[in-house]
Amino acid sequence: MAVLFNPASDSENLKGLPEAARSLGVRLYMAEARSEADFDNAFARIAQAGAGALLVVGDPFFLSQRRNIVALAARYKLPAIYGWREFASDGGLIAYGDSLSTLYRRAGDYAGRILKGAKPGDLPIDRPAVIQLVINLQTAKALGLTLPPAILGRADEVIE
Repeated sequence: MAVLFNPASDSENLKGLPEAARSLGVRLYMAEARSEADFDNAFARIAQAGAGALLVVGDPFFLSQRRNIVALAARYKLPAIYGWREFASDGGLIAYGDSLSTLYRRAGDYAGRILKGAKPGDLPIDRPAVIQLVINLQTAKALGLTLPPAILGRADEVIE
């Protein structure tokens, strides 16, 4: 299993990954990408490591590069899971997380409260209310994968 992450970002998303992989008996390969120029090399190293799947850690920079990341995962025939539904909409295999439009709405809500006089430090930290599982069947087919009906049945959205 490979993990694509941006070392320039908060590494909170990485906590617990090595321990979880060990407990499952999964060998974990960590690949860094700080800039667009790093992606080709990171994916080549992931392929050389023999990874059978890829987790792309949620990162604003990766979100801006999602089409490039999805295309590289397809080129290297890596089944990948992403943290935002927009990745699946752009051809990624599976997304499990929030949507960008929901994040923007929540950011607008915070901005509105601050503009009305709320102190930012007094505002509660808002967690996503809905986490969606989005599966792209076109990508599964291109990778030669057949997803079990139990997983498809749990999906909030299946892109055909």
